[in-house]
Amino acid sequence: LPRLLLPAAAPSGCFCNSHRALVRRPVAAATAAAYSSSSTAAADAPAGPPVSVTVIDKSGKEHQVSGQSGENLLRLLQRYELPVEGACEASLACCTCHVYVDAPDSADLSSVTEAEEDMLDMAPFLRENSRLSCQIVLAAGLDGMRVTLPQATRNFYVDGHVPKPH
Repeated sequence: LPRLLLPAAAPSGCFCNSHRALVRRPVAAATAAAYSSSSTAAADAPAGPPVSVTVIDKSGKEHQVSGQSGENLLRLLQRYELPVEGACEASLACCTCHVYVDAPDSADLSSVTEAEEDMLDMAPFLRENSRLSCQIVLAAGLDGMRVTLPQATRNFYVDGHVPKPH
């Protein structure tokens, strides 16, 4: 990283965790603002044909949600306040947005990348139709898709931290 991002008091070449926090804080704030659940964020959502998705939660209850083509599935689930964590903010660095996907037309569902497979390898309760919801972009051909939330996901918490939905 450029020296400009380091605090003035930091010795040359020092980049410990406390300095990383200073750099990450503005980035995290900008990311959170970009994906907040406010009405302005919904207005900025991609404008495409509507796509309806049926989500089955851990208790078996079905939820009907609707998004737009081009919208990220993780963001759609979070907008409807469904219990999908997405701890890494859709950066493909965790498996907390793990879902099971039954798509009506798998041709419109993007292929699983090697990076996504690597993250899915860490997910508990893995199935053949497991995907990370952050890697699925809604398309008109996915209208009617069914998504089931797994019984649990795996994340690492420090000192009992419980994340808040974004």
